Amino acid sequence: MKLVHQINLAFGLLLVAVLGFTAVMIHYVLMDHFISSQKDQLRTLGTSMASSMSVRTFNAPMPPTTLVAGKPVDAAYSWTMTSAAPAGVHVILSDSQGNVLQRNDSNAPDGAIVVKNATLAASTVTKSGEAGGYIVDVNKVPQGTLTLLTPVSKIKAIEQALFGRLLIVLGAGGALALLFSLLITRKLIRPLMRLREELKKVRERKFGEVGLVKAGGEIGAVAQTVYELAEELERHNRAQKQFFQNASHELKTPLMSIAGYAEGIRDGVFEGEGSRKGLDIILSESGRLKKIVTEMTLLAKLDSEEDIFHPSAVHVREVVTETIERINPILAAKGLELQTVYKDESQAELYVKADRDKLLQALLNIVSNATRYANGTIVIEIGVAEGGRVTLTVADDGKGFPDSLLPHLFHRFVKGKDGETGLGLAISRAIVERCGGRIAARNRPAGGALISLSLPSA
Repeated sequence: MKLVHQINLAFGLLLVAVLGFTAVMIHYVLMDHFISSQKDQLRTLGTSMASSMSVRTFNAPMPPTTLVAGKPVDAAYSWTMTSAAPAGVHVILSDSQGNVLQRNDSNAPDGAIVVKNATLAASTVTKSGEAGGYIVDVNKVPQGTLTLLTPVSKIKAIEQALFGRLLIVLGAGGALALLFSLLITRKLIRPLMRLREELKKVRERKFGEVGLVKAGGEIGAVAQTVYELAEELERHNRAQKQFFQNASHELKTPLMSIAGYAEGIRDGVFEGEGSRKGLDIILSESGRLKKIVTEMTLLAKLDSEEDIFHPSAVHVREVVTETIERINPILAAKGLELQTVYKDESQAELYVKADRDKLLQALLNIVSNATRYANGTIVIEIGVAEGGRVTLTVADDGKGFPDSLLPHLFHRFVKGKDGETGLGLAISRAIVERCGGRIAARNRPAGGALISLSLPSA
């Protein structure tokens, strides 16, 4: 079942349950209200009638054959009701023995409190309340008992009429609520349906065709994340294709040199000094090929393997000193000077959280890159930035980076005029980022290139 149908079904069932419970509660509340109201009216009416009654005693004795309620009596009294009872209310006046003396309706109920011979059964109803489908109010008067009755069926009829109208109102409100729910659900589900179509494009690897689904709230946030994910996957896809193209080119060049000289030596094209030169080129290209494969393997491990990286507290001065010691032969060969500057002498004992060997390799790659383009001086500056992060900058006094190269400087197989494999700075970036740091490059206003590293302190 589709999500939109599930939501509508769930809301419909919930609406039916709520309206049904509401209707039952309204039914009982109305009945209780009407019955309580009728009891109050009967009580008020009974009190009013009891207080307004007058009694008149006959002076002359009644004939013996005179019957009251079918029984001979010696004397009788006549009572008149000065307050008229409203329609639907039965009034019965009885003496202390339960004999009915007066009633306002010959069709007054017998089953409730009057026996078949029209005599009020005092043992049946002795107090106000409900009996036999009637609401009863009993009042003591000097003449005996004044009883008022009204049928509950009358109240039920009024309550059912009103309850029926309420059901119509509730039904109409429920229908409107359900219709409104359908419209809202469709509006909410539509972005999800569009998002599903965009995710199908991701599954089919059509990352460039994924569009941004306009929506609000959490759905909009998810849609934005999917769009950014597709963009990142597209960039990764392009970078991967570019990587394989560049890798095949970088590997093919030394392989062609090796194959060419090997075939020439085999076929006797190169002899004597030429043969030795060819062998030197084969060895040189083999070493270059080995270096490319080693660096490609390291990059792959940095991207995918966790156990290759072992972070610890690394003393910054020690790493910088070892970097200078390893790079000294190149500096001496090119006549370059390398300076180390600490912004504050107290910062000479700084520690960063990193893998020591990997951080040393990253610095070696950056400083080696600087030795290719520096005219005479390379400066390594160490300091502490805001937030306690340790900064290292490597600057040279060369021509600087070409503007077209800066945005892609740390990508794989991107190299300058005198570059080797185009993987050194890409490896440095991967190492620094695995340390939780950042790396950036720019040209100095005074001339020359500058690469800066920001690492978390230990």
